Amino acid sequence: MRFGPLAIALLVTTLSPIVHAQDTGLAADEQILLKQIMTDKKAVYAQNLGLTEEESAKFWPIYDEYEAKVKKLSDRFLANLNAFAGKYDTLGEADAAAILKEKMAIEKDRAALKQAYTKKIAKALPAKKALRYAQLETRIDLMVQRNVYGLIPLAR
Repeated sequence: MRFGPLAIALLVTTLSPIVHAQDTGLAADEQILLKQIMTDKKAVYAQNLGLTEEESAKFWPIYDEYEAKVKKLSDRFLANLNAFAGKYDTLGEADAAAILKEKMAIEKDRAALKQAYTKKIAKALPAKKALRYAQLETRIDLMVQRNVYGLIPLAR
């Protein structure tokens, strides 16, 4: 059982109403979908932050660096999800403990990364725009998490 491609497909459909992929089923290429997510997310920030040229020159390099690190965490999440899916029917206590440990480590790393980069963005942008960025990031994260975790069956 593989949940990863389904979760990624859901991410794409959740993040942007302008995504119109004909087939976002399980056979979809995860890397193409991840690229689409990044593009759509960037468009949301561009549309909502109203950055000046000077602000854009400061913001986008920080944002791109952050998203590159988030992608590594997303890859870890998908690997962990696939480990769970691969052992779903035969999940033992040791496997469950290892999957849980990695899940918690990913969540901790994601929170620390978000904090560090929000601080960088707060130094690069005016306070209101930095706050708007943080609010958008939180909304997107929560929406994606709610939908992705809603797809993952509970351990038996």
